Amino acid sequence: MLNIKIEKTTSPRQKPDYNNLGFGRHFTDHMFIMDYSDGTWNNPRIVPYNDITLSPAAMVFHYGQEMFEGLKAYYTKDGNIQLFRPQKNIERMNRTNDRICIPRINPDDALQAIKAIVEVDKEWIPTSEGTSLYIRPFIIATEPHLGVAPSKTYMFIIILSPVASYYAEGLNPVKIYIENKYVRAVKGGTGFAKIGGNYVASLKAQMDAKELGYSQVLWLDGVEHKYVDEVGAMNVFFVIGDEVVTPSLDEGSILPGVTRDSCLALLKKWGIKATERRISVDELAQAYDRGELKEVFGTGTAAVISPVGELNYNGKIMTINDGKIGTISQKLYDVMTGIQWGNLADDMGWIERV
Repeated sequence: MLNIKIEKTTSPRQKPDYNNLGFGRHFTDHMFIMDYSDGTWNNPRIVPYNDITLSPAAMVFHYGQEMFEGLKAYYTKDGNIQLFRPQKNIERMNRTNDRICIPRINPDDALQAIKAIVEVDKEWIPTSEGTSLYIRPFIIATEPHLGVAPSKTYMFIIILSPVASYYAEGLNPVKIYIENKYVRAVKGGTGFAKIGGNYVASLKAQMDAKELGYSQVLWLDGVEHKYVDEVGAMNVFFVIGDEVVTPSLDEGSILPGVTRDSCLALLKKWGIKATERRISVDELAQAYDRGELKEVFGTGTAAVISPVGELNYNGKIMTINDGKIGTISQKLYDVMTGIQWGNLADDMGWIERV
């Protein structure tokens, strides 16, 4: 168990307008920090939110050895604070750590740290429907060394941000551009890991898509440009006929999303056929032409469920469900957020109280 030292701020930050939060723009009064040196994680502490000082030669700047996670805390109507499946985020954090040679963090210590910083800044948790406290744990390599090798020192930091919907559209369907020029990830690479390099690789395509009026990019596989991977900030699901299909994780180029896993569990519970398999963009286009592509939606911690109202593939415009949210998308959103906000009973064992 960590012995976390707590230093409270003497200059509280001004809280934002909770009716105009946006996403990831505002930060709370404190942050958690823990160091790695001499082969151990040490000196866990909660301190006032502030800038950090690093050497210009810190390896994170030069070789990109860093990782991050994202989860949320929610206030329930009865005044409890709860997290949604935080153990799954911690499991994924350590899988990412393994892939990029960052030392693992004890899962119990990571959960304790998350709960501790949320408890300290609990007054920042918004209470309006659709809002939450976003939790961003991350690790950066700090050794000052210009050499391509794993760092010998690291910082594990957790910051918090009160947020509303990730997309400005909220639960209204978004427009997605299917990318067939750039490559984000390939088998054997780091697509399954939550690292900044995966996201910076997506920015050019995302900016190009936004110029065309699209919210995000749907990536195809990096070898054949044929099979669907994921959206830039979400996993993706398709309702084709009476089957829900999502790309499988077998290729290792797709982030194993916690919300994705939760959707699959709920669909199975409801007796809806849900399949993880390779699916080509041509199969999607053919299903659309036959009138069988009934729904498309993205899943992720930030957006939870994001219905897709339009796909653009090489100029072929596919309007999904008349641009409206589908029945399955809506049910998944209602049940998932109902459990997260404490409005529905957690019969899946997913909630962790702070």
